[in-house]
Parts: sequence; C-alpha cells; structure tokens
Amino acid sequence: MVDLHVHILPGVDDGASGIEESLQMARLAVAGGVHAMAVTPHCNIPGTFENYEGPALRRRLEELKAAVRREKIKLELFCGMEVFGRENLAELLDRKLLVPINDGIYLLIEFPFEESANWMTFLLEEVLRAGYVPLVAHPERYEAVKRDPQTAWRWVRMGCALQVNKGSIQGRFGRGEQRTAMLLLEHELVACVASDAHHADFRTPYMRDVADYLEEYFGGGCVQLLLEDNPARILDGREIVLLEPRGFSRNWFG
Repeated sequence: MVDLHVHILPGVDDGASGIEESLQMARLAVAGGVHAMAVTPHCNIPGTFENYEGPALRRRLEELKAAVRREKIKLELFCGMEVFGRENLAELLDRKLLVPINDGIYLLIEFPFEESANWMTFLLEEVLRAGYVPLVAHPERYEAVKRDPQTAWRWVRMGCALQVNKGSIQGRFGRGEQRTAMLLLEHELVACVASDAHHADFRTPYMRDVADYLEEYFGGGCVQLLLEDNPARILDGREIVLLEPRGFSRNWFG
C-alpha cells in the first residue's frame, strides 16, 4: 500500500515529536502493509507551522530517510506537504515555496473545517490554473461537504482529486464524517485513502485495518485502487482512475 498523507517528519508540526517516534510510525506502517509514503508536514499555517520549501525542510527529510535505512525498515519515503488553503496560494506556487507530492503535479491541500464551499472552490481553481492538480485532504471533514456532498462532485468535475482519511471511514472523527466518507466512496469520487497519521500510539499509519474494512464493504478491487494503484499514480504524476464518479440526488440523506 501507498500512504500519501502522513505527519511523520519529526519536530516540525503536530505529528511525530522526534526521530524515535518517526521510526515507530515507520515500523507500524510497514507492519500494516505500507511500502511507500509521502511525508506531508503542515505548511502555510501562519505563526504555527509554516514549513515552506527550502534546504532545512529537505535536510530533515533526508535525515529521516537515512534513519529509516539505518534501521532496515522497508519503507520508501517521498517529499510532500499538507498545504493550508489561504489567499496567498497563487503567490506561493509562483515562488516555488510549496512542495507537491514527490515534486510532481499533485498538491495536497487542506482548509479550515468551517470554510465556505465558494472560497475553497476559488482556491482550488487557482491551484489548477497554476498547473497543479489539487489533492483535497479529508473533504469529508469540511462542514460545507457534509452539508452538501455535491460540492465534492463539483471538485472532481473541475479536475481535483479527493483523499479520504482512514479515521473518518472508521468513525473516529464522528458520525457525520463517517457518513460523508462512505457517501463519497459509494459515489466513486475518492482517489485515495490515507492515514493522516500523526503519532505512533493514536492516529497511526497502520493501514491494514482500514484495508480490511474497505474490502468487506466494497471488495478487493476498491482496496487495490484506493490504497495502491491511484496513490502510486499520484506519486508518479500520472492521471488517477475513477470508476464511475457520479453526483448526488437532492434527497441524498434519504
């Protein structure tokens, strides 16, 4: 499996506190069937987690890679970041201060949970105009999508890709998030499922449990597509595959 959303880089955000926890997370990922991972620290959160592109961030990633190799953990690590959606996105992209996944075309982007659908859509359009493909982090957690999942359908039609959290599927963020995640999966709108892991003892990068859950509800083909094939395509900068994406009827709650 390939996990494209992990806060495993030590000491840069609210994820791994140090290299030992990073290594514990790496071992857990491998134990759960993950062989490749995008390292995605929070970025562009003013005064808290900025983490823009630069030598310091790249050096931390290389140090983590070296530690993983030294411990003989069979996990490939690739660069990336989880970019906080703000009005400065176009400028940051123009200045090359944001790191797409594996330095390719997919940019992992998140928003405030209470953000309006119109503002999120405007920022996603800016990313598309800059020549990147937005990979929208955990759309099922945004109030606008929970109220009207047709918003997610519009994003897919625009050319965005959607990444759902394993914790949402498992109900760990609440019933509304779980219901929305399942709706997005049922409507074939999801490009990939990721851990959004932050620690070694909770919100971990162990993915076998969610793989088993998806196989039970949607079959092995879903697991292959959302946890292996599409994430690998995103790493390589290739077009993702969606089976039969479709919108929602007005009475979708029923």
